[in-house]
Amino acid sequence: MAEEKKVSLENRMQQMEEILRKMESMELTLDESFRLYREGMEQLKKCSEMIDTVEKELQIIEEDGTADE
Repeated sequence: MAEEKKVSLENRMQQMEEILRKMESMELTLDESFRLYREGMEQLKKCSEMIDTVEKELQIIEEDGTADE
C-alpha cells in the first residue's frame, strides 16, 4: 500500500488516459473491457481520494498563510 501512495496524481491520470485509449480501440473482448473499466474506476477513486486530501489540507491553511494542523 505504501507503494501506491508514491504514485502521483499526474501518473494516475496518465494511466486512466491509457485505459481509455485501450477501451476506445474497439479491439477488446467483453472481458477485457470490463477489466479495464474496473481498473479505470479504481484509478478514478484513488485520484478522487488524493484530491480530497489536498482540499482538506488547503482548508486548514489560515488567511495569513500558516497551516493549522
